[in-house]
Amino acid sequence: MSNSFGMKGYMKGALLLTISAIIVKILSAFYRVPFQNLVGDAGFYIYQQVYPFISFFVVWTSGGFAVAISKMLADAELSPNAEWKKYIISQTVFLYLVALSLFFFSFLFLGADLLAILMGDEQLSPLLRTGSFVTLFMPLLAILKGTFQSQGEMAPVANAQVFEQLIRVTTILAGAIFVMFTSGSLYLAGNMAVLGTVIGEVAGVLLLLYYAKKTFPSFPFQKTKSAVKKWPIVKEATLLSLSISMSSLLLLSFQLIDSFTVYSLMIENGIDSQLAKETKGIYDRGQPLVQLGILIASSLSIAIVPLVAVQSKKNTGRGAKPFIQLTYRTALLFGVASSLGLIIVMPYVNEMLFETNSLQNVLTVYVLQIIPLSIILTFTAILQGMGKLKVPFFILAGAICFKLIGNMALVPFMNVLGSAVTSSTVLFIAATLLILYLKKLTFIQLAPLNYYIKLIGASTVMTFAVFLLDGFLQMKSGIFANSRVEAVCFGTILIATGAFVFLTFVAKSRMLSEKEWFLIPFGRRMAVYQLLLNKRK
Repeated sequence: MSNSFGMKGYMKGALLLTISAIIVKILSAFYRVPFQNLVGDAGFYIYQQVYPFISFFVVWTSGGFAVAISKMLADAELSPNAEWKKYIISQTVFLYLVALSLFFFSFLFLGADLLAILMGDEQLSPLLRTGSFVTLFMPLLAILKGTFQSQGEMAPVANAQVFEQLIRVTTILAGAIFVMFTSGSLYLAGNMAVLGTVIGEVAGVLLLLYYAKKTFPSFPFQKTKSAVKKWPIVKEATLLSLSISMSSLLLLSFQLIDSFTVYSLMIENGIDSQLAKETKGIYDRGQPLVQLGILIASSLSIAIVPLVAVQSKKNTGRGAKPFIQLTYRTALLFGVASSLGLIIVMPYVNEMLFETNSLQNVLTVYVLQIIPLSIILTFTAILQGMGKLKVPFFILAGAICFKLIGNMALVPFMNVLGSAVTSSTVLFIAATLLILYLKKLTFIQLAPLNYYIKLIGASTVMTFAVFLLDGFLQMKSGIFANSRVEAVCFGTILIATGAFVFLTFVAKSRMLSEKEWFLIPFGRRMAVYQLLLNKRK
């Protein structure tokens, strides 16, 4: 074990993972913008139809299983015959993952034609076959990440995550540029994008193997003849991996449901196939917007939630209560700011990023998801840290079922707007149920009434300031020859103004204390700004 694996080493490692996760999420959201600009809405539809299939397995295995392995190996460190037990856990989980990856590979590769037919677009089958190869690298990726994390070696994991995403994004964009300037085939461009994910995973594995060779001289595992019960290990790894990744899998499950229902239902409703593809592609613009909107909530779940897990086990002091309250208030604060901010500048953001201002009403409803998702991401992680997994699992599983029912009921009548309404409604209900469950467990007041009043005040002031400035800018409309250039300039000004006004109101009213800002990732500057604003003359 690394000598640095004390509390100081843990916090340093947690910071590294937080920073790498933020970089990965930013890259994941931003590469979609130039990709959509290259391939158009129909091309974006093609990629987004297949993306959730691949990402579902990636998130569950290399994400959920990696953390589950890390926890199981760290727990084994405290038991007698630690090295032997760790070896058995690693070997068992690795073989289990090999079996899972072969099953998933067969399911995607051999079932590609059937899945494409079920989605209503048979031309998607080559993309599914290409994407199936990503599952073959999952066992090694998960076991390597889990082993490094259990040893407190977070730097290799953080570096591999960023390197993997950089290679993936570079390949996707380079492939799209090459295809669009040669054959111009949208499906081939989509296939290249899927191939980028596979190449990125391979790059991540190779980098981790390089680090493993330097860090673990005895890697891989030794042979043994002793018989050990494997089922308890498999069961624990499965349940842990699902609980750890369930909030991320929720989003991907929603996208999978959209892949199977939105396009096919529009076709059944008599909409032309090309128009249906473009409409679904425009609808999918909402995904990168939501990803950026929940970035702070994702960071909180990585950075603050481990503190909740540690504090909840203490019998003295206030325990996890202050951290739960801070996590909730911060997630809600930035969830509302991001969602409302995007709504009021949506006409500019839509054209600025995606060339046209199509389906503004659909995207407005879509980005409402940011508010409940900010709560769901943090609360599922908090409950996981408290060891409460069953109820959140059933709440999120229920949300997935109702998403499917809602799509089937509303999409035939409202097209993509029906899907957006279903997602936002179901997620708000799920978030409310999680809040009620946590309050029942802890009997704590998540935020005082005064906090909600201030939040409404900050939102109102931001909205008023943006609309006022927008009215002034509209008077200058037409000074740019290109409407997209105008959208970029006006949108940037409005976003910066809205963020400044909102954060200034938050700081001046001290919605969070300076001490609390210091606990939030990259909150130090807000603490300094707040001190300056409230400095007594």
